[in-house]
Amino acid sequence: EWPETGRLALYLLGLRAACPPPEPGAERWLVTWLKYYLEQDWAGSRHHGHPLTSYYQYGLGVLALCVHGKRVREEVIRRLLAAEQHRRFGHAGGSAVDTEAVVALAFTCLERERLVGTALAAELRAARREVRKRMVEEQNQDGFFGNVYSTPWAMQVFISTNTCQSQLAYSRAMAALLENLDAFATAVPMAQVLPVLHGRSYLDIASMHCREEPDTLMPASPEPLPTVPGNVTVRLVVECPQPRCPQERLYDQPVPAPAGASLLDVLRAAAAQGPHNFTFGTQDTAQGPFLSRVLGVEAWHHKRSYWQLLTAPDTSLQMGVADYRPHDGETLILRLSKW
Repeated sequence: EWPETGRLALYLLGLRAACPPPEPGAERWLVTWLKYYLEQDWAGSRHHGHPLTSYYQYGLGVLALCVHGKRVREEVIRRLLAAEQHRRFGHAGGSAVDTEAVVALAFTCLERERLVGTALAAELRAARREVRKRMVEEQNQDGFFGNVYSTPWAMQVFISTNTCQSQLAYSRAMAALLENLDAFATAVPMAQVLPVLHGRSYLDIASMHCREEPDTLMPASPEPLPTVPGNVTVRLVVECPQPRCPQERLYDQPVPAPAGASLLDVLRAAAAQGPHNFTFGTQDTAQGPFLSRVLGVEAWHHKRSYWQLLTAPDTSLQMGVADYRPHDGETLILRLSKW
């Protein structure tokens, strides 16, 4: 069974931010599990050259433990530091900005909370400066750091180091975010963007005084999405490279669907129409449904493969299957890729 490092780390961050009634026993138990998962990831990194989950989850685990004031073994931190110094965070078809930002926040927290020695703190500080410098140099023309979803993570780095006021790059990113807030429609992306809109970072959770926090959490009833009249036709293509698949293009068919349908709805429509026998499977994650199987071909986590979502000819989608809404005549590609 694979470690749940990232999921448990996000839960512990949310738990601390929500100021729950004191239940030290329950919290200690969750922290112990996160330490165990992080040790598994560290052992995987030592054995395979990368964590069993990902450097993003590995960094989240270190960050969450730090926010809870818990020490992490120096070997675990140094494994993450070495990966940052050797630029190992990138993956096929995607941005490494979110991973770099999470790791930089973890380094900042470890230094601020004095959970590491003086020498290691200096190394973490230097690594964080390099990450921040790269973000400024590689900021996109549209103002984003990486993409719309990695940008809040990057902005938290500037906030946590008190450099947001002196960086034009931060102001450009904030303007771009404010123009694209409709992209944050699910819980996890919302949780990443809301602190930034209030000039906060996840590191502020560590210094919260819960007795002073009013109970303002109210259940919300989401409004149903408006229906759009008419239909669209989307060309759906499935690609699986050799040697995993002898026939690289496994599927190429037009799929009619209601206007305004999500990509997940398009996949369901493809599965319902014959005689092409399209099949797929998903897994529930904190970010929404994750496409795990297409035409019987599994994305294997232990072989670092995933089903990449693209719009033709070769543009990676920045939304998940439940969030992206295809346009009429668009060609969508499901491609088995490495990360």
